[in-house]
Amino acid sequence: MPKYRLKTGKTGQTVIGAYQKVETAVVRGYQTVENCAVRSYKKVEGAFVDRFLERVDDDQTPGSERE
Repeated sequence: MPKYRLKTGKTGQTVIGAYQKVETAVVRGYQTVENCAVRSYKKVEGAFVDRFLERVDDDQTPGSERE
């Protein structure tokens, strides 16, 4: 079955180009905000882990203390 595409003409191409520029700017802005939020969360999570948790070897069972 053949595929079809709408004939947009010069004005349509201009509108599509403008839309793509806006879309790219919005997506980049969103990604920037999202990346900042993730980095901030990881900093908080890392600080929490460092402050309140300790690493346990795999051979230790919970509740057993090393002497």
